[in-house]
Amino acid sequence: MIPDERAGILLVDDMEDNLIALEAVLGSLNEPIVRARSGEEAMKALLRRRFAVVLLDIRMPGMDGFETAANIKRLDQTKDVPIIFLTGMEEDAGYAFRGYATGAADYLTKPFDPWVLRAKVNVFLELHRKNQQLQALLNREQASFNELSKRLAVMEDRLSEEPVDVATLKKEAGKLRQLLSSERSC
Repeated sequence: MIPDERAGILLVDDMEDNLIALEAVLGSLNEPIVRARSGEEAMKALLRRRFAVVLLDIRMPGMDGFETAANIKRLDQTKDVPIIFLTGMEEDAGYAFRGYATGAADYLTKPFDPWVLRAKVNVFLELHRKNQQLQALLNREQASFNELSKRLAVMEDRLSEEPVDVATLKKEAGKLRQLLSSERSC
């Protein structure tokens, strides 16, 4: 997976008409949309790239939506990807419970309201962007901490030398103070 790649939306449905309808509704979000016609295709797509959300049909031949969701949640690489189950109105009411028990973040029946679907998907896209921002901030903080630790180790080594070079230590302390103050301003 490419780390800086924009996360997309994965559409999983065995019916071409449903995929076309979903693309029409979600195309205005200007995010990459990837189609999968089966649970197996969905798993391959999830292992190739990062997704902010998966829209998953329940009734599909072969690996159904519940099995696909269970496989998604089983893998460390994909377990945090939110899943919105999509199913027909005539389905058993127990499907919703089973969907949530399998790890779904949401559940919509077809036909769905396009505005509601777009709003829900947009929430997951925004959450994904915020998580990426937090991860970038955490990475910067870790890099700063590593730099501070390295400089502190150098100062400790110099303190153990005989005679102690106070002027050099003062310079190092000033650099550490400067690094710390630049971190607080971020």
